[in-house]
This record gives sequence, structure tokens and C-alpha cells, in this order.
Amino acid sequence: MSAGYTTARLDDVRTISFDSDAEPDWKPLRHELGIGAFGVNAWVAKAAGGQAIERHDEKVVEGGTTGHEELYVVLRGAARFTVAGEEFDAEAGTLVFVSDPELTREAIATADDTVVLAIGAARGVAFEPSDWETRWLRKRGVA
Repeated sequence: MSAGYTTARLDDVRTISFDSDAEPDWKPLRHELGIGAFGVNAWVAKAAGGQAIERHDEKVVEGGTTGHEELYVVLRGAARFTVAGEEFDAEAGTLVFVSDPELTREAIATADDTVVLAIGAARGVAFEPSDWETRWLRKRGVA
């Protein structure tokens, strides 16, 4: 790390696997790079048919999510996204912006080794890391 900036290669960032093979691997970019202004993670689906982005919404609920807008960037591979019940294919280079936190979204890899970058924060609100992030980092002995 240098004064005021950090660089990293995505493939060199620590990868955390969850308890289920159905879930994508997680690259905790926000934590690894020390980002505090917004949430950012990369999700890796090892095989076609695997989950790239879990089915979820970002509704404001006490003790839960905070109404994030989210931008997904397919960095590698391809995925079939479903947002608010509408399905569409997204190949590498595709941007998917979900401005409405209440919309349910998910993505299933349609190619092996699919990587989706997820960037999010609530509009007009100071960023706070999600509880799940801290919980999973601690569970894996990272935080």
C-alpha cells in the first residue's frame, strides 16, 4: 500500500468459500483494500449452473440491510440475471444497475469461472458494512 492508493490483482485477493457448494465463493474486496465509503465484493461461481449472486433484496429492515443501490459488473464468464422476475443474459463486460433496493435479484452462472463484481451503498447515507460481512470474516478468522 502506498500513500493514498492501493493496487491488487483480483485473482490474488483471498477467496472465502461458504458452507455450501451451491453458494459462490467470496472475494472480500472492501475488507482487503480497506474501502470505507461503499460496499464492494467479487463473487465467483466455479461452474456453470452455480449461483453467482444469491437471491436477495436490499429492503431497509432493522438490524439488516440498509437500502443499498447495487451495481453488478460481470468481469469474467457469463450469468443469467433475474431482477424483479425479469430474466436476461449478461456476458463479461455487462453492467447491471439495480436502483430500487426492494427489487429481488439473483444471478446464475452460465459459464464456468464466472466472476461478478458487486458495488453498493445507500443513497445519501453514510456507508456501514453489513452485519453478514463482519460475521463471515470472523467465522473464517479474517477479521
